Amino acid sequence: MINWGILGLGRMGMAFANAIEETDNSKLIAIASKSGKKFKNFENLSYEDLIKKNDIDAIYIASLNNTHTELIKQISKEGKKILCEKPVSLSLGDLIEIEQLLNKENIKFYEAIAYYSHPQTVEIINILKKNNMGEIKRIESSFGFKAKFKSDSRLFNKSLGGGSIYDLGCYPISFFMLFAQNYEKISIKSKSLNFAESGVDDEANLILNYDNKFEGVLNVSLKANLNNICKIYCENGYIKINEPWLPGQKTNIEVSVNDHFFIRTVNSNLSIYANQIQNVSESFINNNNNKNLFDINKSISNMKLIENWLKKEK
Repeated sequence: MINWGILGLGRMGMAFANAIEETDNSKLIAIASKSGKKFKNFENLSYEDLIKKNDIDAIYIASLNNTHTELIKQISKEGKKILCEKPVSLSLGDLIEIEQLLNKENIKFYEAIAYYSHPQTVEIINILKKNNMGEIKRIESSFGFKAKFKSDSRLFNKSLGGGSIYDLGCYPISFFMLFAQNYEKISIKSKSLNFAESGVDDEANLILNYDNKFEGVLNVSLKANLNNICKIYCENGYIKINEPWLPGQKTNIEVSVNDHFFIRTVNSNLSIYANQIQNVSESFINNNNNKNLFDINKSISNMKLIENWLKKEK
């Protein structure tokens, strides 16, 4: 059993608190919220007191994006395991510094890319392997919703890590990474960005290339409700994922191969966030590396692409 603490009780912190009750290997011990929010009858501790609390094994960081790096440093000193909301940091340099610290202190760490833990993601890989789909040629993925512009909101505030790429870009990039054997062979072919009045990107497009074998067309937006699906085009057909980022406990994957169409239904006993907690806790208990979780090496590869996506052309 892993005893958990939560830092931050916004939308994701509250989702974690509710989801942990579905698991059988995880228990919520304490919460800390600077906004004063409460969860059931839990006492609201200070961040410092929660981090130092002796009966907590692991901490979920659900605070604002710009606070993650410093909190990881504090938690690492206490020797506790970490699950951190995305993005882990706001720069590649900070993330590499975190990697060095985690290795030095021998801290188990994962970034909270929750859909990686869902059975649907495992099934997508199985379909590709077992259904004579042939080589991947092109991957399309999008994540976007229409957010009302407010210059002081987290989504549109640069100092708080706002913007469509920081908030959403990790999802289509991480999906593309699922099918790349060597992340170093992923390169950017082209990109475009649109900026809001506050200076953060509110819409962005990216075309990736993997080792000259297949391409990825990625779209993110805070300006428009995109279709929010993923499609994998192969030599002999395609796979369409209608709920890639927040799959429910029953999802359908559409498959067309050699002119034969079928739907693969995926059932999960747990909700998406409970799946993640269950898998992360299992990895912590057994001290192993779960390939269906987002470890620090994947986070660094993801951040390299995010940073290059954001980089202004000379």
